[in-house]
Amino acid sequence: MSGKVAKAGGHAGAGDLLALVRSGRATTRGALQQATGLSRATVGQRLDRLFRAGWLREGAGGPVDSPLGGRPSITLEFDDDHAVVLAADLDTRHARAAVLSLTGEIQAEHSGPLAVEDGPDAVLDRLGRWFAALLEKTGRRADAVCGIGLAVPGPVDTDTGRVVQPPIMPGWDGYDIRVRLARAFAEHADGSADTPVLVDNDANLMAYGEQRAGYPDCTAFALVKVSTGIGAGVVVGGTIYRGIDGGAGDIGHIRVPDGSDALCRCGAYGCLAAVASGGAVARRLAGAGVPAASGSDVRDLLTAGHPEAAALAREAGRRVGEVLATVVTLLNPGVLMIAGDLAGTPFLTGVRELLYQRALPRSTAHLEVVTARLGERAALVGAGALVVEHLYGPERAEERLAALGV
Repeated sequence: MSGKVAKAGGHAGAGDLLALVRSGRATTRGALQQATGLSRATVGQRLDRLFRAGWLREGAGGPVDSPLGGRPSITLEFDDDHAVVLAADLDTRHARAAVLSLTGEIQAEHSGPLAVEDGPDAVLDRLGRWFAALLEKTGRRADAVCGIGLAVPGPVDTDTGRVVQPPIMPGWDGYDIRVRLARAFAEHADGSADTPVLVDNDANLMAYGEQRAGYPDCTAFALVKVSTGIGAGVVVGGTIYRGIDGGAGDIGHIRVPDGSDALCRCGAYGCLAAVASGGAVARRLAGAGVPAASGSDVRDLLTAGHPEAAALAREAGRRVGEVLATVVTLLNPGVLMIAGDLAGTPFLTGVRELLYQRALPRSTAHLEVVTARLGERAALVGAGALVVEHLYGPERAEERLAALGV
């Protein structure tokens, strides 16, 4: 069945039809028949399940399906109003939470101080309270929440949702985040303790959100977040690349030659994060008598045009750019995005200076080096998209439809 959607040993299911509609590849009954090879009656049966679940709706008339002409076919649309997603983005000292539509629009959000060093129990409980307040603000009930996405500043085993040896998240190693956050949602928002929770690294989710929102046609996309620490997210073929156990993109712990005496928070000496992160710049500023304790403090100084902060940010950019020359040579991305507290002109200038000097011209000939478009919302958008793609992907959709009894 060349060019058609089918499963090994059987025909395309309702989840496959939903995927075709959501992607825009087939948005009428006739187009679905052509794409899958299913009969009109079978397509109708599959669609009926999706309509009864509230996942699809009929839109306006579309193109005529038949070459013989006739009335325009009714188009099919994903009903993005039947549920919402909750998302949260944890930084070291600050967090942001939001209610998002199934297509990624932020309907309500809240940000405030929240220190990861307070430990998972306290932090996740607070997020549950934030979620409850946000749902009340939007007027949505807890049973409208289909899932929760969480971005954390550390490596994550996505099979279990647990962070693995995170350098800047004391007390979180191996903690069952999924169960605790679902319980906090149930306790404070009167939601279900069985609500699906997906957890991923913040740079991964920032990359996912930015790539989908601004560069959907870029098949190799890399984002580097430089805040209190340094991390990278890579999206290849529209999918987050995580490595074998979630450790991909941890470039902040690459050893650099001129940092041998710099102690990193991971316990090693000479890591890139120890000499070029927002935290490292803050320490150098504090040593010079400028009040700064974190990457966010450096960001504020850069926004105010502080000359010493700008000079140190440019120097940090050069050090990161030297490492990124290897990253770009290895991945050959079409877009390299700089994000986080230091993502501004001084840092970006430093990155470009060393990147283009050290990388082969062939590696950078078609490379765009840009700053973030979504800003502080990138990880929220990425977390929301991760939940939606998981829950409404073909296999999981079939399971959920069966559970709903449709």
